[in-house]
Amino acid sequence: MAQYKFEGDFASFTDHQLEFISKVILEQDIKVKKAVFTVVGQPGDNFVGHVKRLNIEGENGNLNMFIKVAASSELARAATNADITFRNEHIMYTEILPKLVQLQKAAGVPEEDLLKHAKCYGSLYEPPNETLILEDLNDSGYKMLNKHETLSNKCVRGIIKNFALLHSLSHVFKNKYPEKYVQITDQMSEVWTTIFNEERFGGQAKFAEAEILSILDDDTYKDLIENKLSDFMYLLPKIIKQEGKKHLVIQQGDAWTNNFMFKIGDDSIETLMIDYQASNNGSPVVDLLFMMLNCTDHATRSKYYPEWMDYYHSEFDRSLSNFGLKASFIYPRDQLDVDLKRYAKAMMYLCITFNTILMRDPKEAAEIMDIMKNVAVDKIAAVLESQELATATRNRIRNKTMGIIDTYKQFGLL
Repeated sequence: MAQYKFEGDFASFTDHQLEFISKVILEQDIKVKKAVFTVVGQPGDNFVGHVKRLNIEGENGNLNMFIKVAASSELARAATNADITFRNEHIMYTEILPKLVQLQKAAGVPEEDLLKHAKCYGSLYEPPNETLILEDLNDSGYKMLNKHETLSNKCVRGIIKNFALLHSLSHVFKNKYPEKYVQITDQMSEVWTTIFNEERFGGQAKFAEAEILSILDDDTYKDLIENKLSDFMYLLPKIIKQEGKKHLVIQQGDAWTNNFMFKIGDDSIETLMIDYQASNNGSPVVDLLFMMLNCTDHATRSKYYPEWMDYYHSEFDRSLSNFGLKASFIYPRDQLDVDLKRYAKAMMYLCITFNTILMRDPKEAAEIMDIMKNVAVDKIAAVLESQELATATRNRIRNKTMGIIDTYKQFGLL
């Protein structure tokens, strides 16, 4: 047990997790006087585990930490694939991210161009007590934006630059240390085909499709959804299986608004990725399409989509140039276009389904989380049918669905 008394909201933590947190705190040498856990965000901001802020007062100063722990119940762990997701993030924070930044520093990349990530104070991967302890980015002026509002062009460009850095440095890592790259990435797992498969998600997929069809008014949109929404469960594994290894990179993997933080100044916006639980060795376009469809609306995409893809590739090339590499050889622009179209349909249906959850208000999201974590998989669909959506939620889901389809029509992604 911890050597001093924790205060606040930590009932969901095990003794082993508290012991690990205490050990990490003691390593900071601030002579703790008080350590208080508080709730972070609203229900629905995090679907995988429990997230708390830890405010520490010490004789040698104060320190705030961001604590993420896995769910403990068997149902909740199964629903969130805790073993996989926390292993992915543990590997990213303890091995991959430090290695990528080390490569940049060794090449003399300026400080302002380094891949930025939250400082990791400690990571425990011992199922079922997985625990990740990060710096509290609020202290550095970063904040989370509203998941129900479209991100601005500047925010999107910040995310795209992060993707370009992560993906390009993956190639550098693979180029310099091929055996180490394979060794590390082979320990990571692709999350979405595990979560969304026929056995686990078949019933919910049919419910999600019926829910969306009941919200849509226009038959031209309904025709693209009816008897098709669950297709991504079959398309995505097939595409992944056929994917050649040459262009694979380390993905962020779960690019929705709450997995980024932004420091917004008068003339600039800094962006940080904060969640790597779905990270794995995969196609770069999964990050691009996932972010674009989940974080923006059709009006914004309609104006900036081609520019975003050009910007991604130019930043990808600029990062590679620090290591004497060229995008034209590593990942040509026309290959990016081919891959965007290859993944387009699967990602469209995945993101439409995903947004039936993301677009719920906090109360509805809390209900969904309780259902996911406390109801057996084969009974979830039946329980969901009893949930009544608020009018605002129905409107958000309708607008998201129609907007995604409109974007695909405009840019020939269907």
